Amino acid sequence: MDLTSEMGLKLLFSPISSHIVVRTACCTVGTVLPIYSTFKAVENNDQNEQQKWLLYWTVYGSFSVAEVFADKIISWFPLYYHAKFAFLVWLQLPSANGARHLYMSHLRPFLVRHQARLDQISEYIYNEMSKIISAHRAEIQFAKALFLKLMSSVSQIVWDLIHPVQRQPNHLIEGPRQADSDTESDNEN
Repeated sequence: MDLTSEMGLKLLFSPISSHIVVRTACCTVGTVLPIYSTFKAVENNDQNEQQKWLLYWTVYGSFSVAEVFADKIISWFPLYYHAKFAFLVWLQLPSANGARHLYMSHLRPFLVRHQARLDQISEYIYNEMSKIISAHRAEIQFAKALFLKLMSSVSQIVWDLIHPVQRQPNHLIEGPRQADSDTESDNEN
């Protein structure tokens, strides 16, 4: 086993750092890599890849909704995040085709069986969202302007951190420079 793999496994299973590392790995494998893969499928106009990633996002979204409710309980189980990591990898592996399998065997039959009721619920939610947006248009515009102003400030702060400007020292607090006091003593003589 090469050094990189050995260090990765030690880090992954280390009791001290394992929780942070494996949660970061779950986020990376569960969202970051699929986002880029979805981008590539859309940009290349690859219908097979697009379908693959649509199925993945459908299963991942369903898993995320279930996890919101179950996370407080199941996250206490030992190696939960390790199992979640393995599950997310399994969903994406071309050889396992996990997302397609879960979609076809569980999610699709459930959605087809409840499609009429789910359509009613989604239509109701969209209508209520439209009403809320229409009723609070001024507040939304204010929040948008505030958000844009905040983002501009954050952008400027980040720019200043990345590209620091050398500021001239302020002599009001420091007092006179040594060279200034030497010139004054020369003028007195």
